[in-house]
Amino acid sequence: MASIVDKIKEIEAEMARTQKNKATSYHLGTLKAKLAKLRKELITPQGGSGGGSGVGFDVAKTGVARIGFVGFPSVGKSTLMSKLTGTFSAVAAYEFTTLTTVPGVLQYKGAKIQILDLPGIVEGAKDGRGRGKQVIAVARTCSLIFLVLDVLKPLTDKKIIETELEGFGIRLNKPPPNIYFKKKDKGGINMTNTVPLTHLDLDQVKAVLSEYKIHNADINFKCDANIDDLIDIIEGRVYIPAIYVLNKIDQISIEELDLVYKIPHAVPISAHHEWNFDELLEKTWEYLNLIRIYTKPKGQLPDYSAPVVLRENLRNIEDFCNSIHKGIVKQFKYALVWGSSAKHQPQKVGLTHVLQDEDVVQLVKQ
Repeated sequence: MASIVDKIKEIEAEMARTQKNKATSYHLGTLKAKLAKLRKELITPQGGSGGGSGVGFDVAKTGVARIGFVGFPSVGKSTLMSKLTGTFSAVAAYEFTTLTTVPGVLQYKGAKIQILDLPGIVEGAKDGRGRGKQVIAVARTCSLIFLVLDVLKPLTDKKIIETELEGFGIRLNKPPPNIYFKKKDKGGINMTNTVPLTHLDLDQVKAVLSEYKIHNADINFKCDANIDDLIDIIEGRVYIPAIYVLNKIDQISIEELDLVYKIPHAVPISAHHEWNFDELLEKTWEYLNLIRIYTKPKGQLPDYSAPVVLRENLRNIEDFCNSIHKGIVKQFKYALVWGSSAKHQPQKVGLTHVLQDEDVVQLVKQ
């Protein structure tokens, strides 16, 4: 472990020494790629044993989405989780109470959402300190991250945790770069771009790719990308929405609360008093991008008590059928849809029809 961390430090030192200009861009690109590879090795060591998950950290996925609570020890993650889900995670006002991943389920708007209370993160996690490696390996599997911060010192803690997550290839509240990338068997590197590139040229792209031993690939830049964007795509980095949950607002004044609201993606709360949970849950729903679809049996009223909840990229009629039962599509004839996705009420549609929140669907079988 020490050797990887030492190598990372050496590369970071060399990057700090190197002047940034056109002549050094190739060299810096290679260093950045080397650094990204070493960081990945930290979470997924070779040889299987002592891997990135660790005892108590692997939790089976349940529900339509997964939220990970990330924050320093003793910011109130466990209290917040037990209030939201009724799951009891040992709560104590001293550091490192939670030593494994504690799962719970949040029921909201008919959706079952899994919540994971991760062990408190420490500064230097990305370099192998504490249990950061395992925490971040689990955080990468989440659909949304709650960064739970102490409202008395939000900005310093926010910066440290963002740096730790970035170091492990988690990008918060950013869209993935629009880059098409495909390896092939022969033909060299074929680079095209549909917009002008101001940060990259073919030599730099080749430098990064050769560091990954990729010598044949098609790559098309549909955005003005830089070297970090290119490495993100090759590394398969994850882009996750995040809400900054600023806890303990019972300890600040109204004037200070106004300042807190200026932080982007922030929701101030008091976990202890359960203040402002409504706003937190509404924002959670918005950031998870979920929709509710109601079923309507033939000749009956729609069932509004148990919606089928679909995720952002799975919301056509076929996805709806599959989320009820995998066998339905085989017997599918057509569907009747009422709601905002229908041109008229009801509209007769096929499997590719894209649904919208609170549509009502009646399935007709062959």
